[in-house]
Amino acid sequence: MKSDGPQPVPLGDALSGGPHWTQPPRPAAPVALPAGLERLPVLAQEATRDGIPTLWLTREHARDTLRWLKHEASPRYEMLYDLTAVDERSRKPAPPNWPRPPREEFTVVYHLFSFGRNEYLRLKVPLRDADLHLDSVTSIWPSANWYECECYDMFGVRFDGHPHLRRLLMPRSWNGHPLRKEHPARATEMGPFRLWEEKVDQEQATLHFNPEDWGMQRSAGDTDFMFLNIGPQHPGTHGVLRLALQLDGETIVDVVPDIGYHHRGAEKMGERQTWHTYIPYTDRIDYLAGVMNNFAYLMAVEKLGGIEIPPRAQVIRIMTAELFRIISHLVWYGTFAQDLGQLSPVFFTFNDRERAFGLIEAICGARMHPNWFRIGGVAQDLPHGWDTMMRDFLNYFPKRLKEYDHEVMGNRIFKARTQGVGKMSVADAIDWGVTGPNLRASGLEWDFRKKQPYGGYEQFDFDIPTSQRGDCYGRAEVRVEEMRQSMRIIDQCMKIMPDGPYKSSDPRATPPLKERSGAPTGEGRGGTMHDIETLITHFLGVSWGPVMPEGEALGAIEATKGNNGYYLTSDGSGHSYRTRVRTPSFVNMQTLPLLCRGHMIPDLLAVLGAMDFVLADIDR
Repeated sequence: MKSDGPQPVPLGDALSGGPHWTQPPRPAAPVALPAGLERLPVLAQEATRDGIPTLWLTREHARDTLRWLKHEASPRYEMLYDLTAVDERSRKPAPPNWPRPPREEFTVVYHLFSFGRNEYLRLKVPLRDADLHLDSVTSIWPSANWYECECYDMFGVRFDGHPHLRRLLMPRSWNGHPLRKEHPARATEMGPFRLWEEKVDQEQATLHFNPEDWGMQRSAGDTDFMFLNIGPQHPGTHGVLRLALQLDGETIVDVVPDIGYHHRGAEKMGERQTWHTYIPYTDRIDYLAGVMNNFAYLMAVEKLGGIEIPPRAQVIRIMTAELFRIISHLVWYGTFAQDLGQLSPVFFTFNDRERAFGLIEAICGARMHPNWFRIGGVAQDLPHGWDTMMRDFLNYFPKRLKEYDHEVMGNRIFKARTQGVGKMSVADAIDWGVTGPNLRASGLEWDFRKKQPYGGYEQFDFDIPTSQRGDCYGRAEVRVEEMRQSMRIIDQCMKIMPDGPYKSSDPRATPPLKERSGAPTGEGRGGTMHDIETLITHFLGVSWGPVMPEGEALGAIEATKGNNGYYLTSDGSGHSYRTRVRTPSFVNMQTLPLLCRGHMIPDLLAVLGAMDFVLADIDR
């Protein structure tokens, strides 16, 4: 545990409703600039809690700098990992003696990733509300297309030169930009909904299909295209997703996904909930991946707070995360086979999923949404008998995978429907921001658990499955092998499971440990029953939540569908000032036109099934 962490406040301050902790520590000095970046025309360099190099740029230099980083830097920053914005107008001012970055009313934030350097780079551009625009980078990274649309939709930032800037998640008739601070966070703050006759006509007009509104053409040369609407309610889309297809006969010329039907404002809710009470909301984003969502979010929170995790809690987290990787892949396996006409496998894989859920239920009492990780560890220790149940599953499951190899992967119809369909090269995958199994299926051996070990993964021996095919069948090969590797990791977790606490003794761990031992400061502090001050600290920590020091941090993990990242900004209060959720499904769905062009309509379902996405993970 760090010795310079925040201390419990005196009793008088606590009862007066003052801050929970004494003055948080000042951010560390900026990290050294990566080699070769000293020549960049930066406004300032900023110190952050996660140690990611963070540079401020002027709007005039932003696009050229990003192009140089993508194409000319050595090594290059090949991937646009994320693009978002922050409304700075309500942020609490930093203490007078702290460094002040050149913030304006809004900040556009770019996260880049370099595979050659194996590191992230964060770039920020300050903008005024009255002049809220900057150059588009869609000509540098095609993946910027949706990110810039989302940024316009949520904040009103306009990107000059964007080929088709539009609302992405909200209805086209929506007024306002939801992630601006003045926008209501709840429907009860917006007044009663009224639908007058004129508004009915307006809404009906927005539903009229016009190909140009979707960025499509009606004809080319002598060919008049046909248009086919799929969804938003269609069994092949696995949720509320609408697809507009531009067709030449039965050949797909273009396809435009229409997302946002599942948008629940997960990022906006992060600004209202305490650091602790937001944890259950993360479960609902990729609802097939369970604790994976908690993992990424809490990594960012713990970086902000400088909270270290006990070894036992690390191994428990990894063991349950890998179990959820198997659970998520089982859903994908069965439904993918079903999409291609095999009806039996989905019953078998869901039966195996139930066995895995039995383990999850025994450990944490819940199933799909366990809400079990906590700041500083996990909610409870492992129950008696957990190891016997886990061993039974590890003995049972390999035989099932072998059977599925024969039934699904070896099926000649399955092969005919997937091999050579939806191919994507490594270069295209990186250009579009694809990570995880879909990237590895294109041939790049890159797994963040290996390349940037986090949360204790450096202790485990496992392989990174890859495929050189780059098609739907290759994506299936990778995921099937990943389940075997997850079993290897779980087996090692059982063998090395350390003794000790399941949660940090840092007083900001939620809820704090209740043991009577320990002192109010130093090793062992935070015991709820030590004295009246620690009891009040416990009360405040649970009812108001812990306070995280000012700063920002990115927590990114190798989730089931790719890299899942939470970029959190704290202004030193009891909740996040800005919560950004970077999800792999959002990235994967944007590649759909690339994977489908030139294929037949039935191939669309093979591409969707192999992609592996969750609509709530796209829309958030």
